Amino acid sequence: MLLKTPAETLCLVRGGGDLATGVIFRLHHAGFPIVVTELENPLVVRRTVSAANAVFEGSIQVEGMHVQLSGTAEEAVAKSKDGIISVFLSQKLPDIAASVIIDARIAKRNIDTQISDAELVIGMGPGFEAGKDCHLVIETKRGNSLGRVIRKGRALDDTGLPEPVKGYAESRVLRSPSNGQISWNIDIGDLIIKDQLIGKVQHNEIRGPFTGLVRGLIHPSVHVQKGMKIGDIDPRLTYQWNSISDKALSVGSGALKAILSW
Repeated sequence: MLLKTPAETLCLVRGGGDLATGVIFRLHHAGFPIVVTELENPLVVRRTVSAANAVFEGSIQVEGMHVQLSGTAEEAVAKSKDGIISVFLSQKLPDIAASVIIDARIAKRNIDTQISDAELVIGMGPGFEAGKDCHLVIETKRGNSLGRVIRKGRALDDTGLPEPVKGYAESRVLRSPSNGQISWNIDIGDLIIKDQLIGKVQHNEIRGPFTGLVRGLIHPSVHVQKGMKIGDIDPRLTYQWNSISDKALSVGSGALKAILSW
């Protein structure tokens, strides 16, 4: 049991993608100080609703949350006490006194998280076993179990298939046609039409798979690999692309419940 108030409970979230940001949002509004670790070149696609975008922009707002890039872990911890979400670069577990560690990298496998890393260690999605790799696991797959706290066992396996929206599934995901540097002719939030030229990787064209709204695009500074997810198109033309998704918020609510009930 965590015998501290939320303000005294430093939370380290490993990963700043869109699902991780749902966790960050819920914890932030519950009064927890939060620091976030990310890669030097995050592969995040839904950048407008991801804390990871601070790596590219330096300082961003996500639904009213102030997210800043910090140079060191110590700087990030200091900023977190003022209610700022601080992101710093670290592939390894940083040496900070976090009471709660949440592995929200959504790697679909356990990279290096151990149950002994903190007083409470939470794994998001498949790849973690509650009671072995971490204390608790949060379900990240859509359905009746989304956001549930798993105290023993694992989350549902990843199918590798995108969830269908209005009949579109795999085609919703833009994948790189080759290795190389990407350039976009569009931006997140734009409406595109089927077969529209929306970007290139080297000299290989990327065209719109159908008429839809651009939910996400990988940052053009990232060197991409063939087959990598680089964008997300939504057939719902009124989709709120600048809002944290219902899925991310459900997952975040599960993480908050896990902490408060521990």
